[in-house]
Amino acid sequence: MLLIGLVVVVAAAVGAAAFDAADASPTPTRPTALSLGVSGDTLSLTHEGGAPLDVDSLAVRISVDGESLAHQPPVPFFSASGFRPGPTGPFNAAADPRWTVGETATLKLAGTNDPTIEPGATVTVRVFDGDTPVAALEATAS
Repeated sequence: MLLIGLVVVVAAAVGAAAFDAADASPTPTRPTALSLGVSGDTLSLTHEGGAPLDVDSLAVRISVDGESLAHQPPVPFFSASGFRPGPTGPFNAAADPRWTVGETATLKLAGTNDPTIEPGATVTVRVFDGDTPVAALEATAS
């Protein structure tokens, strides 16, 4: 009888913990649409629609033909290894960190980054808000 009572108490505690964990799950943010253009060594990302993004909490990961860049952009920034100084738009450290619909952020790879972007290369950009994926974009370099 004592064993049955103990099992009931443990089951109730586990059930209560599961409900608390479900209530603590983060609320999904509204979808955000971004687009990518690649011209030479310049990448342009445009906020096409949805919720504004806080650039201070974003991580951007770039690959060329499936190979990750040796140096990834630490957005926002002004000067960073592997990139030409002075990105434009919300990727620039001096800009408003709130990235809203219609704004374009550009950055240029420096010759010190690897791999380089050649015409016809497939460039993939993944944008994360913390650990949450925001967008996975792909474009062919012109």
